[in-house]
Amino acid sequence: MGDGNSSSSTAIHADLDCFFVTEDFGFLLKQPARDLPEFYRVWMDLASDLTHLIQSHQLRYMVDKMPVLSPFGLKGHRELRLAHLALGFLTMGYVWQEGEHLPATTLPKSLALPYWLISQRLGVPPILSYADTVLANWRLRDPTGDMEIGNLDTLFSFPGGESCKGFFLVSLLVEKAASSGIKGAVSAMNAVANRDIINIQKSLYKVNQSLKNMKEIFELMHRHVDPTEFHGTLRIFFSGWRDNPLLPGGLVYEGVGEDPVKLSGGSAAQSSSIQCFDALLGICHEDHAASFLKRMQEYMLPSHRQLIETLSGNPSLRDFVLTCSRPSLCRSYNSCVSALVDLRSYHLCTVARYITIPGHRARAMGCPLNSVGSGLDNIGTGGSSTMPFLKTVRDATQRALIAQR
Repeated sequence: MGDGNSSSSTAIHADLDCFFVTEDFGFLLKQPARDLPEFYRVWMDLASDLTHLIQSHQLRYMVDKMPVLSPFGLKGHRELRLAHLALGFLTMGYVWQEGEHLPATTLPKSLALPYWLISQRLGVPPILSYADTVLANWRLRDPTGDMEIGNLDTLFSFPGGESCKGFFLVSLLVEKAASSGIKGAVSAMNAVANRDIINIQKSLYKVNQSLKNMKEIFELMHRHVDPTEFHGTLRIFFSGWRDNPLLPGGLVYEGVGEDPVKLSGGSAAQSSSIQCFDALLGICHEDHAASFLKRMQEYMLPSHRQLIETLSGNPSLRDFVLTCSRPSLCRSYNSCVSALVDLRSYHLCTVARYITIPGHRARAMGCPLNSVGSGLDNIGTGGSSTMPFLKTVRDATQRALIAQR
């Protein structure tokens, strides 16, 4: 059979391309397409002018008169991702153009049918997700420059100006920071299978540093996103039609079926990176949180979901650490868990700043900001009860710490 360590490692690294994961970019789509074939010009034109069309209340009119275009002229993964992104932005804009008081309950066939068919080809639901807005919605202003926030721009945006772009781009850079940790997670998995303590510790060092870097970059949110703008203008456009009091019956996709469809909006819970770290570290979430996180995997690309399942299905790192009786290995493991706890604690504080506090302030003033968002103050865009859910997953992560002997 040859050397077990090298064959195991080679096998998993050979599959990284199949997972659409790269060492430098993690789960980000590398070099997203920026345009579609001329046949789909109307999609790109409307999506590129989305903010103006929403603010002038013209988007629904423009979509209603849009022709029904066959999506089968789209070729390759990048064209499909760009089309899914553009139609996703148009869908959210169409549904929420008039705010929380008059959401659309039917998506017209011109939008619904091609969006549904493209989603089937990609293996994802027909709704704007984290994989769209964060992983595939970016370009470099200067292609020769570095991947830093000043040299980044979004492909599409919602009302909310620079705060909208800042929200997407900071999230993008957090995912970029996760890339070395994802590589470390795969290396750790291989090392556990081979009972290779030295490489487990080297891999966990990468995971720990990556998680710390993610939190450090996440802190840029406060510099680039205004809480009032986020809560009062932007947030509703991430809202879906499942577990949402504003659209309790779901959304009808005209030309697809007569029954309403219920789908969750984009959520950080759809981050494949975070769920990979959970899988590696053996974090055991409570039943409700675990089922919600599992459901959020349905909004990831199948290849990304497969990597989480691969990490979950391999020999347990935590069990290995528990049975190994190696204090230095236990410290390495605990340092990763603590870094993940810190990241989740910071996320809690950020949600309080951007959702809870602005919501309380708006209600105290007696006028929900811009008449949008107030109905969702206690509900995440994915449909969960925001603060209780985040506290539950943070506390479950904390409980994974191993007591030092």
